[in-house]
Amino acid sequence: MNRLNEFLRVSEAAEYLGVSPNTLRNWENAGKIVAHRHPVNGYRLFKQDELDSLLESAQRPSSDGGANPKKPK
Repeated sequence: MNRLNEFLRVSEAAEYLGVSPNTLRNWENAGKIVAHRHPVNGYRLFKQDELDSLLESAQRPSSDGGANPKKPK
C-alpha cells in the first residue's frame, strides 16, 4: 500500500467533495469510486487524485450534448 499520508479518511474526502460521508460510502458501494482499506483498522481511505478525477468527470458536459432538454410548460 502507498504511504498513508496520500489518503483521506471518509469525513475528509466527503468534505473535499462537498457531500456527506454517507453519500461517499454509497458511491463506493455503487462502484462510482474506489475505497482503499487501511491495513491495520480496515477503515475506508480515498486517494485525493482519484477524488479529483471524480470531480473532473462530474464537471464534463454529457456526451449526448443535451439531446433531451426539458420542454417548458
